[in-house]
Amino acid sequence: MRQVTVLGSCGAFPEPGRACSGLAIEWDGFRLVLDLGYATFPRLLARWPDAAVDAVVITQEHPDHCVDLHALFRMRLYGPSGGPRLPLYCPPGVLDRLAGLEPDVDLRTVFDPRPLPGHHRAGPFALSGTLLPHWVDNAGIRLEADGTAIAYSGDTGPTPLLADLGRDADLFIVEATDRPGERERPDRNLMTAAEAGLWARRAHARRVMLTHFWPGNDRTAALQAPGTAFPGEILIADEDLTTPLGRPARGTA
Repeated sequence: MRQVTVLGSCGAFPEPGRACSGLAIEWDGFRLVLDLGYATFPRLLARWPDAAVDAVVITQEHPDHCVDLHALFRMRLYGPSGGPRLPLYCPPGVLDRLAGLEPDVDLRTVFDPRPLPGHHRAGPFALSGTLLPHWVDNAGIRLEADGTAIAYSGDTGPTPLLADLGRDADLFIVEATDRPGERERPDRNLMTAAEAGLWARRAHARRVMLTHFWPGNDRTAALQAPGTAFPGEILIADEDLTTPLGRPARGTA
C-alpha cells in the first residue's frame, strides 16, 4: 500500500471537525507522519490505534504544525508501546518550542532527532529538507522512493525554490493559506491558492494538493483559483482524504 492520508488541513487553528497541518504516509508497510498540528493526534490514532509510526517529519516550530507531537511523545513515554527511540526529522526550533511545555522531561528519551534542512534516509525514502521563507525556519520536504517523489511545502512565501522542491513530483502538497490581505503584506511568508498552482506548474508536478487553508475560507474558490496556472489534477486537502502514490508495488493492490 502506497498512499497519503490527510490528518489536518487548516492553518493557524482548526475549524470545527477539522485539524491543522498533518499527513500520514504509508509505503509498503512503512509509516511516516508529516507534521502534527492541533487536533491531528486523535486522527492519527483513529487510523493507527497503536500510534506505531516508523518516522516523524516536522517542518517547523509553529504549533499548527508541531504541537500534537507532544501528545505522541506522552503516549510513547507513558503508554504501553515503548520501543526504540523514534526518528524525528525537524529544524532545531521544534524541540526547543515543545520543551517549554514540559521542561522536567527530555523529549530525546522518546525521539531521535535528525536535523532539517538536510539529507537523510527514512526507511524506503530518500528525505531532503529545503529551507523556505517563513517567520521561523521552515523545511520544505521531498521524499523519493522507487522512482516516485512526494513534495510538501510546509509554510512558505513565493520562492523559486518551490520549483526545485516539487520538480516532477507525483504529488506536490502546497500551502494555499489565502489569508485575507496576504498579497498586500510586505513580508510574504504565506501563499495564495493561485500562487500554489503557479509553482506546481513550474515544478512540472503531476498532481497538486492544496492545503493549510485559512479558517473560514471558501475551499471551492481555492480549487478554482489555480486552474488556469496548473494543467494537472488539483486536489483539495480534506481530513481523511486518502490519495494513492506512484505505481502499486508488485503483488499489492
